[in-house]
Amino acid sequence: METINNINAVSDEDLVRKIVKTNDTLLFEVLYDRYATMVYNKCYGFAKDEDEAKDLTQDVFLKLFVKLASFKEKSKFSTWLYAFTYNHCVNYVTRNTAKKIEKNAVDYQDIENISFEEDDKDFLQMKVHNLKEALNLISPEEKMILLLKYQDYLSIKEIESVLGIGESAVKMRIKRAKDKLINEYKNNFE
Repeated sequence: METINNINAVSDEDLVRKIVKTNDTLLFEVLYDRYATMVYNKCYGFAKDEDEAKDLTQDVFLKLFVKLASFKEKSKFSTWLYAFTYNHCVNYVTRNTAKKIEKNAVDYQDIENISFEEDDKDFLQMKVHNLKEALNLISPEEKMILLLKYQDYLSIKEIESVLGIGESAVKMRIKRAKDKLINEYKNNFE
């Protein structure tokens, strides 16, 4: 078996190719070490319970090892993994205790980490605790697209990849979600 001298210098894509070719679990551990925190944080955003988030993270990586060959390098591996994790978590929420998780899907820390653009003046006037409540009044899909954009700083292109939809659909969903959030805020907190 071929060895890799400086594993930290190897790109994610090269590492994935080697794992797919060799099924080397030690190489997969390197990939795990690179992305475990990001995957856990995304899972925690859905679960809001440490044990549940750890279980979801383990599920993602188990599923990932089996599905790694389906990575076709149409995007960066990190973007693909983000989409993989996002889809796994959305499926989990849909299947299991959706109402319980929906109520706890956003916390103050999520909101404090959201950054806004110049054309988002209406958001800037919202109080954090009221914004949290308003986010709980919109659908999980609307909430997640806003968090992808404003908390996770994903570009429109990256959101396209995560959601598997086109640019105009992403922009339309973001606009609709922002409009609905602003409307909920105004109707309930002003």
